[in-house]
Amino acid sequence: MEIKVDDLTGTEIIALVSEHLQSMFEQSPAESVHALDLNGLRGPDITLWSAWEQGEILGCGALKDLGNHHGELKSMRTSTKHLRKGVASKLLAHIIEEARQLGYRRLSLETGSTEGFAAARKLYEQFGFEYCGPFADYLEDPHSVFMTKEIAN
Repeated sequence: MEIKVDDLTGTEIIALVSEHLQSMFEQSPAESVHALDLNGLRGPDITLWSAWEQGEILGCGALKDLGNHHGELKSMRTSTKHLRKGVASKLLAHIIEEARQLGYRRLSLETGSTEGFAAARKLYEQFGFEYCGPFADYLEDPHSVFMTKEIAN
């Protein structure tokens, strides 16, 4: 598996981000969807990585700089064709290491609270993320779960 910074111009990543957004809106009310569209993911404070194997996209994940050595995980998504193959684990490990090398001290994330997000929450727990309250501009929301992890440099 090759993981690389993605410029979000290829048809494969555009389709995967579209799939991600559609899924988020199917599982949560619109006011509780915090997933970023392509323009949001192209912001100067965000880096997105995509995972590839034999020319096929496997998944993606992003890191948003919140300032003060704090980053937010965004847009973690595995292609439906590649679920349960360890793609998300490898992407998450890669992003955590990249954040560490960039001098981040904390990573946080928002994910859904419903059963459809249970696998994601379990993955984050396995990587040492702990439940916390809202961070950055988030507000309490029954459809959202917030998690955070301190990382050492």
